[in-house]
Amino acid sequence: MNARADFTKTDGVAAAAVLASAIGVFTTGSLTTLAEISESLKTALAWSGAVGPLIGKTGVGVIVWLIVWPIFHALWRGKEVNFSVIYTASLILIALGWLLTFPPVFEAFSG
Repeated sequence: MNARADFTKTDGVAAAAVLASAIGVFTTGSLTTLAEISESLKTALAWSGAVGPLIGKTGVGVIVWLIVWPIFHALWRGKEVNFSVIYTASLILIALGWLLTFPPVFEAFSG
């Protein structure tokens, strides 16, 4: 019996990790810009006086990633998904999240 005959190609777990990471990056970038727009959000994200709102922005991004990744992992484990679509969407989310962390971009939204 050929052991390779039982092998099924799946990419759901990898897709879950990639998309969850991209959502975390986009969350961090979005919070960076939203904190410039909303003084109350900036204050709420200042979990540490020494660091200011940066700790909250990155902290929420990591928390979102930690929540989303196991959900996608459970949904897509053992499945073959359209990885190219997920990868493209992830690249877009990462690019937008990264862009939203640049001062010329988020300062354009400040009041």
